[in-house]
Amino acid sequence: MENQEIEKKMMSIVAEDGSIEEVEVILAFEFKDTKKEYVIYTKNEKDENENITVYVSNVDRSSGEPKLLGVDDEEEWNRVKDVLR
Repeated sequence: MENQEIEKKMMSIVAEDGSIEEVEVILAFEFKDTKKEYVIYTKNEKDENENITVYVSNVDRSSGEPKLLGVDDEEEWNRVKDVLR
């Protein structure tokens, strides 16, 4: 069996200070009922237990350029966690 390399999907994130960071997209999805988009990504950082840290952001496209926002609503966060599971 050949060792096949899976192509990683990358995206650039521009921080508030203007710095640019390349991150790996794990999953992007939308809830059909709310039309809210989300992206789950990683910087391939590991925590103290050697688990890779992942980040979840709400994608806001209202200003033309997509912006990544935090998930503040508990009900919304629970729905996102269900997708992660």
